Amino acid sequence: MTTPALTIEELKKRACETIDKRKKEIVGLAQQVLANPEAGFREVKTAQLVAEKFQEMGIQHESGLALTGLKGRIKGGAGPGPSVAVIGELDSLVVTEHPHADPDTGAAHACGHHCQIGMMLGATMGLLTPEVMAQLSGEIVPFAVPAEEFIEVEQRLEMRNEGKLEFLGGKQELIRLGQFDDVDIAMMCHTASDMGERRFAMGGTSNGHVVKFVRYTGVGAHAGSLPHRGVNALNAASFAIQAINALRETHRADDTVRIHGIMTRGGEAVSAVPSDVRLEWRVRSSTPKVVVENSAAVDRCFQAGALAVGASVNITTIPGYLPMRHDTKLQDIFRRTAVDLVGEQATLVMPARRNRGGSTDMGDLSHIMPACHPYTAGAVGPGHSKEYVITDYESAVIVPAKIMAMVVIDLLADGAKRAKEVKTNHRPLMTKQAYVKFQRERAEITQFDGAA
Repeated sequence: MTTPALTIEELKKRACETIDKRKKEIVGLAQQVLANPEAGFREVKTAQLVAEKFQEMGIQHESGLALTGLKGRIKGGAGPGPSVAVIGELDSLVVTEHPHADPDTGAAHACGHHCQIGMMLGATMGLLTPEVMAQLSGEIVPFAVPAEEFIEVEQRLEMRNEGKLEFLGGKQELIRLGQFDDVDIAMMCHTASDMGERRFAMGGTSNGHVVKFVRYTGVGAHAGSLPHRGVNALNAASFAIQAINALRETHRADDTVRIHGIMTRGGEAVSAVPSDVRLEWRVRSSTPKVVVENSAAVDRCFQAGALAVGASVNITTIPGYLPMRHDTKLQDIFRRTAVDLVGEQATLVMPARRNRGGSTDMGDLSHIMPACHPYTAGAVGPGHSKEYVITDYESAVIVPAKIMAMVVIDLLADGAKRAKEVKTNHRPLMTKQAYVKFQRERAEITQFDGAA
């Protein structure tokens, strides 16, 4: 006797029931990642945890992608169709004062990526409900990706020089490696702390950026007895920073320009004129064109610092991320699903031009395929700070796990009709080949001698 097919709503209910039954386990996985934070391209323990869960769930997968990424494959039981990636980010930040920081490395999940691993695994558990998988066409790709946070630039440049990677962001590198070539649609959710009464939000955009690694070289000398014999690289960097600050009045409000950075080395000893000073800087804006304009202006400031004291400066410009572009059809499926789960009043759709100011390599992915990157409640405190913690794991992990599972069902049930519609209607801004070429062309090294 043939078992009658379930409706899409019944499939969603079964997936959510599975997630509810395993709720404690799913939250526990997120908290396990929280307790073992690892910065990008070094997420060894986190990757091992995901690998163990994939094995436990019987998911065929590849590991070691872009050093630490893992990519699963689950074929639907109703035949071929599009491939949908459910993404979770493996990496942490480095925030030494965070309450959950690693005491040795300072790594800390001050951006909620531990919740992404929980929700990605939770959504996958729900979708693996046998009666659900039996009615899905195509393929589900649970994908744990490394290094979304663009930090520790000097260390990553060393990895690049050693041939371990080319691009310094996780999804950038995975795109280059072809690991998204067989993915048709991509999604993920991110925790947020500025949601007010809302529980789920989508839409808006983000800034694109480039990153600078800057090294000033001066001449060392005794800072007390022979300062006139030295060339102070710290003074050169300080002058450049003040020059960059003077650019702010040239920034148009609509361009959402953000220019900021840190000094990673300021000299060797207080008794010596600094001869080796290093900076990591970031130039962000809502459009690639304005990023290019401001990148050139910032380079002039770095050169001005060298010129002022007669130092030399090496500026390595590193291709960063592209602005987020949400696929409207995919976003609408998310909106309807969120409304069904948490209600109309708790669901927010932001205007397409609403810019949160930050950057994500999900923006890069959204330039080559249909993608969506909603936000879910559950956190408090400013992102990337010691105050950013998860206080509501139901909202931060379980709700988005259910929503992503239900969105995948919407896409891949009924012969993957909706996934095919999303794929057919989407107009990518770039091909994968054009993307890689574009990013390579943004890479640049400039050497300037201020004493010449």
